[in-house]
Amino acid sequence: MKNKKPSYTEIMKSRNTKNVPPEHPVLDMYIQMVVDEALFIRKMALLEERINDALDKKNRTLFMKLSKEYKVLRKLG
Repeated sequence: MKNKKPSYTEIMKSRNTKNVPPEHPVLDMYIQMVVDEALFIRKMALLEERINDALDKKNRTLFMKLSKEYKVLRKLG
């Protein structure tokens, strides 16, 4: 039988975190920042792909819409 790696859900269930007070609020904040940054990077990458597709298809309307959204996100990042 193969050694099966536990899933993320199984790992989280195995941790008894229900009654544990947040001892490291700074660590929690840092973790949230890392997650937010990863989501931002992924959103930017997907938006770049959609912009490139709009260019390939010569869809000016969609390109302009996505470009404006991209410009706003770049200012936030």
